Amino acid sequence: MPDLRKDPIVGRWVIIASARAKRPHDFDTSPVRQKGRFCPFCEGNEHATPDEILAYRKPGSTPNREGWRVRVIPNKFPALEIEGELNKRGEGIYDTMRGVGAHEVIIESPDHLVSTSELSEEQLREVLWVYRDRLVDLKKDPRFVYGMIFKNVGAAAGASLEHTHSQLIVTPIVPINVWEEMTGSLEFYNYRGRCVYCDMIQQELATEKRVVLDTPGFLAFSPFAGRFPFETWILPKTHSSHYENIRKSEVDELSGVLRQVIAKVESALDQPAYNYIIHTATFDTQELSHYHWHIEIIPSLTKTAGFEWGTGFYINPVPPEQAAAFLREIEVESREQQNIPTRETG
Repeated sequence: MPDLRKDPIVGRWVIIASARAKRPHDFDTSPVRQKGRFCPFCEGNEHATPDEILAYRKPGSTPNREGWRVRVIPNKFPALEIEGELNKRGEGIYDTMRGVGAHEVIIESPDHLVSTSELSEEQLREVLWVYRDRLVDLKKDPRFVYGMIFKNVGAAAGASLEHTHSQLIVTPIVPINVWEEMTGSLEFYNYRGRCVYCDMIQQELATEKRVVLDTPGFLAFSPFAGRFPFETWILPKTHSSHYENIRKSEVDELSGVLRQVIAKVESALDQPAYNYIIHTATFDTQELSHYHWHIEIIPSLTKTAGFEWGTGFYINPVPPEQAAAFLREIEVESREQQNIPTRETG
């Protein structure tokens, strides 16, 4: 069972998960390529994964067999484990608890695709709706307070398999980065009486310098103080603090926005490794006036080194205005227009 340990100085929690060291690629920095090799995420290889938690399937198909479109399974090497009680305790000045939580993998296609941009908008709509379904379900567990959905693409971004997938980790505490973000937005709200994210949307639309993509319901832009080259955020224009409250019509639009933005990043940067993260409010709150869920897309182009680790500063060599202008000019066709073939299964 993993442990959660709290740093007594800054309040940061760390997961001590020795089982993760058993992953075959944890200490291998070479790219992980599965094409032409056995891939446990491809349709027909369901026996090689844990039993599914949820799947969107063809009518009449059998769980843990072929016939699925999107499939959710427990992570084979979980950072946190679903069974057990928290057992919070102190060891002198140190706080610790059992590593109870959830760690799930969302397999986004039965075909051996490697990027979100290779999914059709209909496939991506189902993926985004699976995210919502899992958050709604896990939110019912009183042990859990936060759910983070994220995607790693490429070995440099932490992916251990190339088959397109994303992950959900649900924790019994609020991660420090989430706490800082929510606290900062609350301070802004208390001072100005407005949501800082809603203000960002209005200012970015007014200046247009950092806008990447503008649709009726969403805005994609390079953040003013972006930490990384070509970092891009996607925000819903309608204020909402919890991703799990997303409506079907919003998912329909978001699928096109997310696919286009990722395709722009891939085209601009020659298929880089990248991460995306859905930032959402904690489970134990109702709708918040000061917080706004959003997606952050971060290409893996620079390394965090001594200065960044020592100070918390980030050095971004590409001005967000230049990055946005470059991405904005890139035209993206739909997957259907491109007639992209599916890749070979393992």
